[in-house]
Amino acid sequence: MSWTYDTTTDRGKVRLLATDVDSSNQIFSDAEIDTFLTLEDSNIKRASALALETIARNQVLVLKVIRLLEIQTDGASVARELRMQADNLRAQATADEARSDGGAFDWAEMVTDDFSLRRRFVASALRGDL
Repeated sequence: MSWTYDTTTDRGKVRLLATDVDSSNQIFSDAEIDTFLTLEDSNIKRASALALETIARNQVLVLKVIRLLEIQTDGASVARELRMQADNLRAQATADEARSDGGAFDWAEMVTDDFSLRRRFVASALRGDL
């Protein structure tokens, strides 16, 4: 299993955001990180969110809620926090995308008859365009 950590690469940035930075306790292989990037169209934050969700699913499956003597694990709580971090990263990615395309949309009002012409003038007046 190949594992590299270089924050100048997209793979390294995904590892950083997904907290997979400890070479002695590796979570994902390079191929898995590359797959996350491919699935999320090379968006680093979305790929990191997918990695965090994968870790969260593993936490729930492996840890569950276990109490043994004075030791307790709660995989569900850990998974919940990881999912919240993933949601935060996705929101950041959406905000980044909105900033990159101006964050606006536009539409054209078509005038095809007298009624639609009147409706366009009324709408323009309400918007303060006149």
